[in-house]
Amino acid sequence: MHSRRLCLPLEAEPHTRHSLSLTGNKKPNSILTLLEAEKMPLRSSYSDQLKQNDQNLIALLSDRLSLLAASELPCLEEQLADMAQELAQAGIPESVWVSVVNGCHATLTPEPSSVNHVKSRQITIIGGHGRMGRLFREQLSAVGHNVSVLESEDWDDANQLLNQAELVLVSVPIEQTVDVIKRAAKYLSPITALCDITSIKTQPTQAMLEHHFGPVMGLHPMFGPNIKSFLGQKVVVCPGRNDDSFQWLLDFIKSQGGELVVSTPEEHDQMMVIIQATQHFCRFSLGVFLAQAKIDIDRSLTMSTPSYRQEIDILKRLFSQNPHLCVDIMLATENRCQAINSLANTFSRLARLVTTKDRAALLQEFETTQSFFSSSQAQPTV
Repeated sequence: MHSRRLCLPLEAEPHTRHSLSLTGNKKPNSILTLLEAEKMPLRSSYSDQLKQNDQNLIALLSDRLSLLAASELPCLEEQLADMAQELAQAGIPESVWVSVVNGCHATLTPEPSSVNHVKSRQITIIGGHGRMGRLFREQLSAVGHNVSVLESEDWDDANQLLNQAELVLVSVPIEQTVDVIKRAAKYLSPITALCDITSIKTQPTQAMLEHHFGPVMGLHPMFGPNIKSFLGQKVVVCPGRNDDSFQWLLDFIKSQGGELVVSTPEEHDQMMVIIQATQHFCRFSLGVFLAQAKIDIDRSLTMSTPSYRQEIDILKRLFSQNPHLCVDIMLATENRCQAINSLANTFSRLARLVTTKDRAALLQEFETTQSFFSSSQAQPTV
């Protein structure tokens, strides 16, 4: 068998030529190395183009900041929704645009020290060493408030920790919240403001109103404990009693870029059945399915759509959390359990249509649902 010879010039040494003998039992790894060497000028060209694009991008970001600074800041949702169609057409993940918008917003948001000149307040967080309690402790301490923590082993000091507090914040697991409220109320001053931050509101708010005769408010932060600030985050506010006692706290959240959404406890819980419970179940189920099927997630991401990458990111965040939190959100109320069961029945019904290849029925389901969503004023996002 005759060997073939391939001569490849190396750009790094223009006056020399290197030859490589190829035989049938020779692996062509060295050829790839030489070919890669020939691509170096092309890579340099791409590097120059990338640098130029980055310079243009920086100039555009500077213009964007100037425009925002010269006018009243649009809410973050408006800035995100306005570009949804363009992002989809360009194939840019929503997360990239969210980072840009949030970054610009943070740049133009005054530092806490420049907008908070309120007196230092005495605050006790029950469950302050938990992940969400720790987040609120860090945020409130950062602006000068004196924050104490009461954990399960600290009830012997409850009178000292709770009686003198201006605000008591309950941040414990869902199933413990009502019992903790009842226990804490015995130590509270009539002027102490009491609020909870759990993800259900009707039962905790009722318990606070029943067992504490001072100011009461229910809060539900619509985010997890991994955020760095309240910037761009929603907090649902359920008024209870003497709302003015909480105004400084609400002003603080807004000053940090948070958005307050006022709701009754009943409306909140009804909405959370869909916003939290069924969404958690859908993603919990998808995650279990992918794990059981032993899907190569990393490989799938190499050929994925932006929406798939976003969904995988959401699944990773979900399954990085405390499993008790995820399960408790699904099981928190009977209404949530019933809604999840109804959703599972819908999955089963649609799956039967797929199994039987009932195309007409599936099209009918799609068109009926299409009509439902077309009546909504909400704009689709990426």
